[in-house]
Amino acid sequence: MQISGIESYVLLLDIGYVILSATVFAIIARFLRQPLIVAYVFAGIIIGPYGMKLIIEREVIDVLAEFGIALLLFMVGLELDFRRLRDVGKVSLKCGVGQIFITFIVGYFLSIYLLKNIPNYNDLWAFYVAFAITISSTMIVVKLLSDMNELDTLHGKIVLGTLLVQDIISIIVLASLSSISSMNGFSINAIVDPMLQGVALVSIAIVSAKYIIPPTLGYMAKSTELLFLFALSWCLIFSFLSLHMGFQTVTIGAFLGGVSLAIFPYNLEIIGRIRSLRDFFATIFFVSLGMQIAFDFALLPIGLILSAFVLFGNVIIVMLINVFSGFRKRTSFLTALSLAQISEFSLIIVKQGTLLGHIPESILSLITIIAVITITTSSYFIIHGRELYRMILPFLGLFENIFNVNVKELEKLPRRSKNHIILCGCHRMGMVILETISNLGRDYLVVDINPEVIKRLIDDNIPCIYGDIGDREILERIDLKDADVIISTIPDHKDNLLLIKEAKNANPNAFIFISERNIDNALELYNEGADYVIIPEILGGEKISEYLTYYMSDTKRISEDKMMRIRELKRIKREEILGRYESEILKNLERKYK
Repeated sequence: MQISGIESYVLLLDIGYVILSATVFAIIARFLRQPLIVAYVFAGIIIGPYGMKLIIEREVIDVLAEFGIALLLFMVGLELDFRRLRDVGKVSLKCGVGQIFITFIVGYFLSIYLLKNIPNYNDLWAFYVAFAITISSTMIVVKLLSDMNELDTLHGKIVLGTLLVQDIISIIVLASLSSISSMNGFSINAIVDPMLQGVALVSIAIVSAKYIIPPTLGYMAKSTELLFLFALSWCLIFSFLSLHMGFQTVTIGAFLGGVSLAIFPYNLEIIGRIRSLRDFFATIFFVSLGMQIAFDFALLPIGLILSAFVLFGNVIIVMLINVFSGFRKRTSFLTALSLAQISEFSLIIVKQGTLLGHIPESILSLITIIAVITITTSSYFIIHGRELYRMILPFLGLFENIFNVNVKELEKLPRRSKNHIILCGCHRMGMVILETISNLGRDYLVVDINPEVIKRLIDDNIPCIYGDIGDREILERIDLKDADVIISTIPDHKDNLLLIKEAKNANPNAFIFISERNIDNALELYNEGADYVIIPEILGGEKISEYLTYYMSDTKRISEDKMMRIRELKRIKREEILGRYESEILKNLERKYK
C-alpha cells in the first residue's frame, strides 16, 4: 500500500508539473500571440529530462498522451465534412494530392541527402521525415482563418478542402505504419495487410452506423450526460478494436468511431462535450513531445533547411498547382501561404514510428523542431498574408505570365458603362442595398469575396466579380474611374482606406459610402475622402428612434409591420440556405419555404 501511495503521489506530481508548466507557457504565448502548441512543446522541453529534469520517467505521461491523440482523432472524424470537397471541387483534390506527391518526392530525396551521414541511417527515416513535412496543420490553419473571418473566402475553401484530403491520406499512412518492417523496408504485405484490416474495421463502422447507433443514440440523446458517456465509450470501443485487429495504435479506431457518428445530428453536441476533455489530454501529448527533444546541435542545421523548404518551397509548389488550375495569383498565394507549416498529424505519425521502432527518437526531436519553427512562422504568414501579398505583388505576376494560364475565377462582368454604381460586399446589409440599386434602374457591379455569394449572383444574372477590395488588381478591373457611386459594406479599415485612395485618384468626383465600426477610424476615413461613413450601431440607434416615434403615433401598425419584417427575414434566410445547396434539391427547399 505504501508503494502504491508513493506511485500515486509521483503520478499526480508529474501531471501537476505538466499542467502548471503548460499554463504558464500558454499565458506567455497568448501575450506574445503565438500558437499554443508551440507553448506546450516548450513547456515539455523545460520540465523534461533534457531541461530541469522535473519529470524523468514519462511512461504514464505517454499513456495519457496516447489517449489524448485518440480523442483528437475521434473529433476529427466527428467533424469530417465531405461537402467541403464538393464546394471547391476538383481543385482541392488536385491541390491536396498534387502537393503531397510533389512535396513528398522532393522532401524524400532532400531528407536522404541530409540524413545519410547519421550513424545507423536507413531510408525509412527519410520516408518518415518526408511525409511529416508534407502535411499541414488543420488545427492551426482553421483556427487562424476562423479568427480572420476567411473560412468562407475562395482561398479559405480551397485550404479547407486540401487539409481534408491531407487528413484522409494521413489516416491511411498511419494505418499502414504497423505493417512496415523497419528491417526489410516496404513489401506487398505492408500494403495489402493494413488494407484488409482497414476494410474490416470500416465495415464494422458502417454496419454500426446503420443498425446499432440510430436506436441507441436516439435514446442516449435524451440526456446530455448519457450522450457524453456513450460517445466516450464508442471512442474506446473502436480504439480497442483497432488494437485487437493488429494496428498497434488506438488512433485509427478512434478516428473511424468518430466518422461513424458524424452523419448523425448529435455530432455537434458531442463535440462540445468532449472538446474540454480532448484539450486536456492533447495538452499532455504536446508537452510529452517537448520532453523528448534532445538538443543535438548536429540536427539543428538539418531542421533549419527542412523548415525553409516547408516555409518557402512548399509555398511555391502549392502556388504553382493553383495557378495551373486557373486561379489568380492572390488566391493562389494566400492558399499556399496558409499551408506553410507541418501538422499535428506529423508529430503523431513520427511518434508512432518511434514506438514501432522504425526511427530513433532523434528523428522525433528533428520533426518537433521543424514543427515549432514552421507553426510559429506560418502563423505570421497567415495573419499578415495581405500585407505580404502587396509586398511581393510585382514578382507574383511572373507565375501568370511565364506559364500563360487562363484565369477562370468566378465573375460575370457587365459591358463597360459610365456613371455606374459599385457595391463591395453583398451579404445582409449589401443585399438590402442591392435591392435598392436595382430599383433605381442604374448600371452596377457587385464585388464580394465569398464564392457562394458570387455563384448565387451569377445564377440571378447579376453583374459581379469575385475579389477582395484590398487587392489592387481587383480595383483596377472594376472601372473605378467610371463609377459614380462606390459603396463598401466591408468594415475592414485598411481595405477601405485603399479603396478610397484608389477611387479618388481614379475619379475625384465619385461619391463614396464606407462601413466602419470604430469612431476614430470613421473620422480617419472622412479625412481621407469618404463622403458618408456607415457606423451600424449608430445608424441602428437612429432607425430605432425613428420607428419608436412612428409606432407611438400609430400603435395599430406594429402588428402589421412585425409580420412584414418576419416575412422579409425569412426571405433573406431562404436565399442564404438556397445558395448552399446543389440544384437538384432546390425544388424541395422552394416548397418548404413557401
